[in-house]
Amino acid sequence: MNSLFKALNDETRRQIVELLKEKDMNAGEIAEQFNISKPSISHHLDILKRADLITSEKKGQFVEYSLNTSILEDLINWIITLKK
Repeated sequence: MNSLFKALNDETRRQIVELLKEKDMNAGEIAEQFNISKPSISHHLDILKRADLITSEKKGQFVEYSLNTSILEDLINWIITLKK
């Protein structure tokens, strides 16, 4: 859970999650939305993957990233249990 909170603690990573909420994208498509280097985007994607917030799948010469909604459901369920 700590890696999940660390991943969501960064504005750029939260924006990437928002982008992937709309549709699956490859790293180049994601990078086009930001004014930072492609290696920086790759670093953010790696942190999101390690937190299980996103998944990746090789499609041809590209890697496509998708939002992993099950980890978000787990987080919401955990937060709900705090209220009891």
